Amino acid sequence: MITAPGPAADADEGRACQPTVSALRRQRRCDATALLRLDGRALVPVAADGLSDEAFGRRFLIAAHPRLARVLEGGGVVRFPADCGLPDPYDGLVGGQAAVLPVHDCVGAVVRRGGEVWGVLTFDALCPGAFDDVREGHWRAAVARVEAALEAERAARSRRAPGGGGGVPPGALQAVREPRTLVGASPAFAELARAIDLVAGSDLTVLVLGETGVGKELVVERLHARSRRAARALVYVNCAALPESLIESELFGHRKGAFTGALQDRAGKFELAHGGTLFLDEVGELPLAAQGKLLRALQSGELQRPGSDAARRVDVRVVAATNRDLPAEIARGRFRADLYHRLSAFPLRVPPLRERGRDVLALAGCFLEENQARLGTRNLRLSPAAKAALLAAPWPGNVRELEHAVDRAVLHALAEQGREARWVVVEAEHLGLEGPPAKGRAGRAGRAGGAAPPEVGGGGGTLREAVDDFQRAWITAALERHGGRMAAAAREAGMNRSNFHRLARRLGLGTQGTEGG
Repeated sequence: MITAPGPAADADEGRACQPTVSALRRQRRCDATALLRLDGRALVPVAADGLSDEAFGRRFLIAAHPRLARVLEGGGVVRFPADCGLPDPYDGLVGGQAAVLPVHDCVGAVVRRGGEVWGVLTFDALCPGAFDDVREGHWRAAVARVEAALEAERAARSRRAPGGGGGVPPGALQAVREPRTLVGASPAFAELARAIDLVAGSDLTVLVLGETGVGKELVVERLHARSRRAARALVYVNCAALPESLIESELFGHRKGAFTGALQDRAGKFELAHGGTLFLDEVGELPLAAQGKLLRALQSGELQRPGSDAARRVDVRVVAATNRDLPAEIARGRFRADLYHRLSAFPLRVPPLRERGRDVLALAGCFLEENQARLGTRNLRLSPAAKAALLAAPWPGNVRELEHAVDRAVLHALAEQGREARWVVVEAEHLGLEGPPAKGRAGRAGRAGGAAPPEVGGGGGTLREAVDDFQRAWITAALERHGGRMAAAAREAGMNRSNFHRLARRLGLGTQGTEGG
């Protein structure tokens, strides 16, 4: 049961609707219930009960998911029969099942707020015919309960911000790529989200701190989107990429003729960000001379273009980011203490991925969804062993490293299984991860024939050995459940039969099963 803290009001709406969504799942006795908000061309999970962590990083593009498209086109309640041939967006994403399983019975309904389509409410069951005795009036009543919760949340938000601020104007932030949002539900992530929302409405200068690859740019985008400046520009400056001779011109502009090559008047980044937010990324890379000029602009709120005697006043909220230890840089004489104190009026630490627990699965789901759209495939899923490997990895490169690992794994999985499969399963070996040695694992030899999977990450050896243990025990147990029939066990695993056979042989299990289905 997770509330997905997406952009703008998503977190508030998720928290407000989560109790209703959970109660509806219990009432309907189904395997999963989810509320998805319409966001341009996609539907984004806001609250759910019964979906795996992986689902909460997904943006379900409507064009890629015909069932969701049909629900939106229908405008009311749509039930899909168990033998419906349309691919289900939740295949393999329901619950904590030990294998990738298909959804057999599902219902979707349009949710409205203020008379406009707000999103979709879905109910899913793994058992065919689970909804046979449920009348359409019951589904409509469920939708009405969710719509009431959304209206109550909007009224509460209006009371908190009587001036009408706090919302994000439509189209305030434009992006070339399909926009990404912060995704997570771990305590460390929730604390970050609370800190962002606390400072967003002020004009305090914010210093975003964190290791390489943690997502500092997305933190700044959310900070801007939830500020009073959201309708104005968010201007990005990569301080590490600025030639020292051009830093002053980039930040403050210049007059024609100020230096060789200055052929016309030019506005700098401060002026372009007037009324909005200026994001100084990698601020720790600025040379000392540029630091002094930046400090003067921050202190006075005025700037002077090179080649001009006129002072220009700007209204800019400055947000800076760095992966450097700035106090240590100050001690070495590489960063000005006065600039550091000016920038760090409100420091925000972005936690590394290793501190965010199961958020890694939600983020992996986000990257799988992006690969589906980019590669023209459907239903990319993580196997149980792949999830275990992701959770066990140390991620020194953080979210960026995770993204690249998922991208590579998808290509390997597609090469093996093809694009036309009902779903393509990313296995642990596709990820190619190597984890740190664990401590105290009991011997592995006696486990191969056990019926229960081993506790992943609870012993010693390499990550690959732990994943092999898990897969060996799971396959052995599946073969026992199906009387040794390899084909039946492969279906339960959600794998292509030949890939399942190949994996079993690699794990030393090739002679235990039969070919019958």
